[in-house]
Amino acid sequence: MFNHNHGLWGYSGAATVGDRGPLTIQSTGIGGPSAAVVLEELIALGLERAVYVGEAIAIAAEPGLLIASRAICEDGAARALAGGEGADVDGGLLAALRRAAPSAAVGAVVSADLLYGEPAPQRRLTAGALAFDMQAATLIALGAARARPVGCLLAIGGDGLAAAARAAVLAL
Repeated sequence: MFNHNHGLWGYSGAATVGDRGPLTIQSTGIGGPSAAVVLEELIALGLERAVYVGEAIAIAAEPGLLIASRAICEDGAARALAGGEGADVDGGLLAALRRAAPSAAVGAVVSADLLYGEPAPQRRLTAGALAFDMQAATLIALGAARARPVGCLLAIGGDGLAAAARAAVLAL
């Protein structure tokens, strides 16, 4: 364990990713603003590319794994970082994720800063997103803004987090 700042656990160096060096696993907390702070700090420490592994709520996706190909920014941190509606995942990292998780669905994910409260805006249902979460769009948009590829593997229902984590390591 290399840090426990803000109650967010981080581990590094226990494993390596091919010739790319040590693998870092870092929790981001809940929501885009918290995730953005973590990613900025990792970039400052030399992060080259990242894969976010998390859970999402299905909009049009079946249970299983979802690889985000595009992030739709509903509001807040994600929209501010993207400078608009959304951001695409880096093509090279997207291809690596597809190879690592060939049975996963691939499509857009929409993110917002709030999970509860107001009903989901209609745009969330009509923008073509397969799932909803609170972190993916912020991380993808921030990665694009900082020229660091950021991918996203989401578990939709069930127990997909372990499979998503394995695929993320293979893709890196």
